[in-house]
Amino acid sequence: MKGNVLICVTANPRFFPDCSKDPKSFSANVPARNSAPVSFRGLAQGTYAISLLHDENGNGKMDMAVFIPKEGFGFSRNPAIVTGPPKFKAAAFPIDAAEVSQRVKMKYML
Repeated sequence: MKGNVLICVTANPRFFPDCSKDPKSFSANVPARNSAPVSFRGLAQGTYAISLLHDENGNGKMDMAVFIPKEGFGFSRNPAIVTGPPKFKAAAFPIDAAEVSQRVKMKYML
């Protein structure tokens, strides 16, 4: 796999799914692989949502082809994708313990 996976974690529904402008978000940029664990430390208890983008060409954004994503994406809780990204509530999960795990499946439309 080429490119990187951009990972964004936010507790603010206003900044989901693109939480790059959320000053309190947590983010990571990791090499694209079939599978890779990623850890975030310092998250306070609360409700969060995760968004992933397989940025194949390294431009830092989702590339589209007539309203269809050209790159892979994923969200915490793996909600069904009908039209557009899911709402924060569909991807949200609680962090109320020392360790919480989410397994996110990447989706490719093209």
